[in-house]
Amino acid sequence: MKPIRYSLLAFLAILLLLQGCASTPKGDLPPQELYSKGETAFQKSRYEQAVEYWKKVREAFPEPELAAKAEIGIANAYFLNADYIEAGAAYDEFRKLHPAHELAQFALYRQGLASFNLITGIDTDQTPTRNALGLFENFIRQYPKSQYVSKVQEKITACRGNLAKYEIYVGRFYYKTDYYLAAIKRFEKVLVDFPDYTGHDETLFYLGKSALEVKDRDKMTSAFTRLIREYPSSKYIGDTRKYLADKL
Repeated sequence: MKPIRYSLLAFLAILLLLQGCASTPKGDLPPQELYSKGETAFQKSRYEQAVEYWKKVREAFPEPELAAKAEIGIANAYFLNADYIEAGAAYDEFRKLHPAHELAQFALYRQGLASFNLITGIDTDQTPTRNALGLFENFIRQYPKSQYVSKVQEKITACRGNLAKYEIYVGRFYYKTDYYLAAIKRFEKVLVDFPDYTGHDETLFYLGKSALEVKDRDKMTSAFTRLIREYPSSKYIGDTRKYLADKL
């Protein structure tokens, strides 16, 4: 009776082993075939499966061009799957491994976009914004004639705008909590650091109001008159004129 039981257990063990092998990508496939399977999965938007296949290609140490295709494919799959942290790291790794590759500039562009897509708002940590800005500015320096330049410049403007809005947000927080000198410092800094930002009517308005609170008449007048001169259609114009009329 025991031999039959042992034979049955051995048969079941072998069956489970075979089923396990059939459910996962075979690791002993040639790198080119693994790459093709990854490409098929990618085209069907099965990005996690594509990454799995392409990682196996990389682990097989194939010829350099196939390895590069697998590595950029991994980064693209992460990006399209909205795994932006992983995508950014994968694009960065590709650039380090293949700095002279024809797709290096594309990798840098996408790395910047990956950071840009992590931006959540002006009232949160701005690390993704600063990272994206640094990557995009680096792109312009390295590839000034690239086909992506106009798109990168748009992103740079957006990043700088977000950083300016964040500084103004912090300045207004200081103003609301009666830290007027800290607010003034913040507003003056944002005017210097982001002169191209188009929403400085808000900056000047709250700079003037903060100066008014600390009885700095000259600073208040300078801020309000500049607002009127440079932003004649601003929503703050009415209140600005009223403050000036009351204090002059």
